[in-house]
Amino acid sequence: MGVRLPNGIILALATAYGDAKTISALSNANPGVATSTAHGFTDGDFIELTSGWQKINGRIIRVDDADTNSYELEGFDTTSTSLYPAGSGIGSARKITTFTQISQIIGLTTSGGDMQFSNFSFLENDFESQLPTQSSAQSLEIEIADDPSLAGYQALKTAGEDKAIRALKVTMPDGSLILYNGYVSFNETPTMTKDSIMTVRATFSLLNRPVRYAA
Repeated sequence: MGVRLPNGIILALATAYGDAKTISALSNANPGVATSTAHGFTDGDFIELTSGWQKINGRIIRVDDADTNSYELEGFDTTSTSLYPAGSGIGSARKITTFTQISQIIGLTTSGGDMQFSNFSFLENDFESQLPTQSSAQSLEIEIADDPSLAGYQALKTAGEDKAIRALKVTMPDGSLILYNGYVSFNETPTMTKDSIMTVRATFSLLNRPVRYAA
């Protein structure tokens, strides 16, 4: 049975990154292999990928089977040359060197991500048909108990002020992971309702789909 509760989930914001390392080639393989001279990554590192392949561009990916000049993109099957045109996936990657936990979270909600449709109808029809186009933009909203002394609060504030792209790592109680990447905005004005704790809200506007790892 796949039903779970969110109790015990830990959220952490990326607050430091290494230098971008050039990717000179990305293979059509399962998983895809990046060629990057002296990249310095090790197995288990999380990297933000910049690539000509838009399906993986801007996503947070875990490194696997790394050696001196190459590494695998764990969990990413790039064998399809129609989805991943040969030779056009080159770009760069930067390692996330520090995550800062966001504490005192009350709840997390999502919006967007729904399939959009193009409506059409022929002259002889008295009804419309639909064709799927693309998913709508997706965002996350995190409600946090107000405490400016917390490291996570300050990290969100800084990212919001900088209009920065940051990774967000969600660790489930069973060790599985969800990785998001997007722009951070942060509303420091707390809610003020009698007999209710004061809370503030952070919003993540996602650049691409999330990435999930079973462990």
